[in-house]
Amino acid sequence: MRRGSLSSLEHELHCSVCKDIVKQPVVLPCQHSVCLMCASEVLVASGPHPPSPSMPRSPGYGTYPGRRRKEGPPLVMMYPCIPCGRDVELGEKGLADCLRNLTLERIVERYRHTVSLGSVAVMCQFCKPPQALEATKGCADCRTNFCNECFKLYHPWGTPRAQHEHIQPTLNFRPKVLTCPEHDQEKLHFYCRTCQRLLCPLCKLRRVHTGHKILPVSHAYQALKEKITKEMNYILANQDTVLGQITQLESSITQTEQLAQSIRDLTAALAERHATHTQALEMARKKRGEALAAQVAERRGLMEHTGLMAFTQELLKETDQPCFVQAARQTHNRFSKTNVGGESPLAPVIDTQHTLAYDQLFLCWRLPQDSASAWHFSVEYRRRGVVPGGASRGGVRGGLSAARWGWQRLDEVSGTSAVIDRLEMDSVYVLRVRGCNKAGYGEYSEEVYLHTPPAPGESNHRRFRCKKGSFLQRCARSVPGLSLLQAADHALTSCHLTSDLLVGDVAITQGRHYWACSVEPGSYLVKVGVGLESKLQEWFHLPQDMASPRYDPDSGHDSGAEDALDSAPPFCFLTMGMGKIYLHGNGIRDPITNGTGPSSSAGLTYPLPPRLGVCLDFEKGRVTFYDAHSLRPLWEGHVDCSGPVCPAFCFIGGGALQLQELVANRNADQTPVRRVTIQTRVSN
Repeated sequence: MRRGSLSSLEHELHCSVCKDIVKQPVVLPCQHSVCLMCASEVLVASGPHPPSPSMPRSPGYGTYPGRRRKEGPPLVMMYPCIPCGRDVELGEKGLADCLRNLTLERIVERYRHTVSLGSVAVMCQFCKPPQALEATKGCADCRTNFCNECFKLYHPWGTPRAQHEHIQPTLNFRPKVLTCPEHDQEKLHFYCRTCQRLLCPLCKLRRVHTGHKILPVSHAYQALKEKITKEMNYILANQDTVLGQITQLESSITQTEQLAQSIRDLTAALAERHATHTQALEMARKKRGEALAAQVAERRGLMEHTGLMAFTQELLKETDQPCFVQAARQTHNRFSKTNVGGESPLAPVIDTQHTLAYDQLFLCWRLPQDSASAWHFSVEYRRRGVVPGGASRGGVRGGLSAARWGWQRLDEVSGTSAVIDRLEMDSVYVLRVRGCNKAGYGEYSEEVYLHTPPAPGESNHRRFRCKKGSFLQRCARSVPGLSLLQAADHALTSCHLTSDLLVGDVAITQGRHYWACSVEPGSYLVKVGVGLESKLQEWFHLPQDMASPRYDPDSGHDSGAEDALDSAPPFCFLTMGMGKIYLHGNGIRDPITNGTGPSSSAGLTYPLPPRLGVCLDFEKGRVTFYDAHSLRPLWEGHVDCSGPVCPAFCFIGGGALQLQELVANRNADQTPVRRVTIQTRVSN
């Protein structure tokens, strides 16, 4: 045994009263061991006490033959246990009910023999002085020490004494086996799991143990020994690894401090930005230092139980089953409380409100409050061949391709979010997450399904034009201004509307394109869609009468549908306002049944989704509007794609919208979002 283990083992053998190695230890009801003489002195100093009303009574307390019912409760012995920090009830007999810890005595003797601690020459008790020799053997039955010659003389062959058990010479002889303190010479053959006490055959028959789970002491011995062996082997198997990790982490802390000092020296040359650099450096150093120090402390926690490990190794050498069960219970409880085996993280909870699929897939999650911390996470995803609520994509070929598509994994994700790129468009992906710490990987989260957009996501740093010029923003707001009040001042019956048109500078000439936006629920009327660049330019510079169906962006779902049924209209807009979407005309797709039906003269409304998606197929001249959160189609229309087509937004009566930001720009773009207020014009 190594020197460090010996010193830690000695700490486990100390009495909590005298602070020295225990002598004739007894086991208290709280499972702590203390010297018999120390416990007696403490009891004499404290004296007996009546039982506290809040203290649970011992099993069997009440009336029995020999005690009158009118008598008060008996005085009980209360022992102030130092490790527990509270008084422990010993019962009416005091220390007489406490079993002697023979296993601990044997461990103490082996420890003293190993380190030669307090070794005193034990002399033969039958040699006559002055020729008395040093004893070489002790007889557990005679309770006497002998030299070799005297042992042979008093234990001749062929006599019953020759069968006596010989032990190492000692000045403290102890009984060979544990016996019941209430029934003399009765051996303890049973163990009550309910009371956590050893029982003799007579104690087992008592009424207080009726209904308790009582096992043979051999079964309790085997179960406790297997549990403690498993827990100790886990610590021993990872001890060298933990020591190596502590060294590496301490080295990383030193390197971090050196790097921080080097950067501090460099910041002196940057006088204008000195304060900014210093603050950023200090925050990064503190955060990294705390993270590394926390990991060091966590790993050091595993090494704080070296003494317990040494004591457990000695405990497992015990072969006397009753003694082992009586002494091992406290050790098992300590293993459970220290949680040396570790606990893996619980299943993470995926945040569906912040998780989205656009140009890339952004996945966000969190751990439950009562979960153990995680060092890192593993994100797994795979393509699903069948879209929820629909048929298999691609027929048999698509199904076979999906069957071959296995789980892909992102390992050691440090935060609580991840970005997944290079995904196929218009596909359903299954995602799940699990955490990892010192105890290994935890459980998987519930699987979530995300539908990727039908076309590549457009960059939302697109420049748009309005009456005040051009701007490069992700948010826009239209506010009814003074022109509305001035126009309304001269009329009593006409309806005055304010309208604003935003047209994209970059036109689309080929391919499929997808973008998304969020419309403020309080907006009066907002139209989202596309139009021929030439027609949009014409309406932008020469605004027409809003009542004209040719240029009304809300005639049906767009202009021109009534004039030219055989040709695609130049505009295709979806109208929404006051928290609703207005669906009217051919091509209505019921959001509930996901099917198309005949047009209704009155149309129908649908609650405004948090995000609206627009997909333009230039070659087919088709525009599809989606609920961007679930990728459920809302409405589909056609637009004239004989020339360049531009995205456009129209505000009527005031409103606001925000374009969806690219996932790839979340970390790169730190510019705060600004809203653009647009001057309005009046039509009547």
